[in-house]
Amino acid sequence: MKKVLKEFYGAGIIFFYYIKWLIFIGLPILYYGLDYKQNIVMNILWVYCLILIIKDFVVMFLKRR
Repeated sequence: MKKVLKEFYGAGIIFFYYIKWLIFIGLPILYYGLDYKQNIVMNILWVYCLILIIKDFVVMFLKRR
């Protein structure tokens, strides 16, 4: 069971590493530009991507110091 959870965690990291910018930029375009209906799951996913982007910038800034 522990190995399966590690595999899901690793797959999630790889998925969000490549997809976070598409979701972060694309979801507002879908909502406000193309008039898609609001979806709570996608909103939570967007906030999660925002947190990941902020974390990336913080880590990058702290690594320089």
